[in-house]
Amino acid sequence: MNIEALRQSLRNSEAGAATFPQVVQTLIAAHCEGYYKDLAARTVTFYLSDGATHTETLSIPTPPIPDTFYEAALIAAIRAAQCDEVRYPEFIVRAIHAGTAAYRVFITGHRVVYIGRQGDLHVEHFPQAKP
Repeated sequence: MNIEALRQSLRNSEAGAATFPQVVQTLIAAHCEGYYKDLAARTVTFYLSDGATHTETLSIPTPPIPDTFYEAALIAAIRAAQCDEVRYPEFIVRAIHAGTAAYRVFITGHRVVYIGRQGDLHVEHFPQAKP
């Protein structure tokens, strides 16, 4: 397990120094098949292809998570990130304001599942992997 590669990927993301596709490529090289960000607990757990996991604490501040899930606002934040109009620090604030409490990135499944506090879900397929 290359913990340093996982940490560096997280820090680059949190600093806004890497786009989502760049983060994904770094994680693929580290044999990571996905990760889960619990925004309430402020943690990220990486899932590796050999079944191992590794958890890190998020270092960027996060606003309180609203009870209501605003899917349209989340989609707008996702689209802004996909066009590189915003990077992770602003994206995560927008996603949280939209009611995102957690999300699971399935690198090998080419999708992200966003979860609200009341169990609301939004599934976003990677742009090149639309169903």
